[in-house]
Amino acid sequence: MSGPVTLSTKRSSFWPVVVLCLGLALVPVVAVLTKQGHWVSLTTQMMILALAALSLDLILGIGGLLSFGHAAFIGLGAYTTGILIQEGKGDLLIALPMSLAVSGLFAFVTGIVALRTRGVVFIMITLAFGQMAFFAAQALYAYGGDDGLTLDGRSTVFGLKLLSNKIVFYYLTFACLAGCLLLLQRLSRARFGRVLLGARDNAVRMETLGYDVFRVRLMAYVLSGMIAGLAGFLLANHTEFVSPAYAAWQRSGDLIFMVIIGGVGSLWGAVGGALTYLLLEEGLSGLTEHWKVIFGPLIILFVLLTHGGIDGVVARVRDRLAGGRHD
Repeated sequence: MSGPVTLSTKRSSFWPVVVLCLGLALVPVVAVLTKQGHWVSLTTQMMILALAALSLDLILGIGGLLSFGHAAFIGLGAYTTGILIQEGKGDLLIALPMSLAVSGLFAFVTGIVALRTRGVVFIMITLAFGQMAFFAAQALYAYGGDDGLTLDGRSTVFGLKLLSNKIVFYYLTFACLAGCLLLLQRLSRARFGRVLLGARDNAVRMETLGYDVFRVRLMAYVLSGMIAGLAGFLLANHTEFVSPAYAAWQRSGDLIFMVIIGGVGSLWGAVGGALTYLLLEEGLSGLTEHWKVIFGPLIILFVLLTHGGIDGVVARVRDRLAGGRHD
């Protein structure tokens, strides 16, 4: 998968990131003022999945690596957190590093194999590894098996139940999303991101210039897996439940759609795409039980008509406004 240098590497992405972060930061305030408290929980769920979509866009949009097993990292992070909570060792200072470590280790081991392939073979190998994680979760009979595991509560912080407060947990999730978005924006502009982008367009040329393309891709794959594992940690705490469905290939498909809606290669677009996807899903599911019949065609039409997703629409609007000012 190749293409031109994406908007994620340009300064023009600054204002969309600011507007997006400011809007998310104000959700609890608006929810309290309008007495619509359920929006806090709903937006928390959206931000968690946006974090997972962001992690996928690092390897898909910038690295050109289409993974169909990315949800495995979410499942690993969620199950690591859930098991630690059930075993009485679920403090954030233990559960979070362990979730990142398990997801990162799985990404490292599977990445060594998968990244030696390309194209359809890479897609199928990541799908196979993802299904391995899915079936492994189903085999954890001591922790619910197919039925999943209901947790006794959320992770503590130094033994305190701070995350039981929805507003505190909301802003923890927001901080994780904003921090990862800013980190990946910086990395995409640094040498690491430029090498990853250059390898997407022409790996042979980058190797000729002396760059170790395999190592850069592996580092990106591991970082992507760890961020998805962070999403898993947050998801387990948010729902107070873990399920093999978190690692299913259907969830990986959802993440791919989120990235495409936002604009492949646009990091802030991946977040916007995830929020749009989930808002649309929430709205349609409230209208009819057959909402998927409407949802599918709408997604297809949006992708076909926007040419670059949300990021592309914003770019064209900005260019027209700039052209109008010059006139």
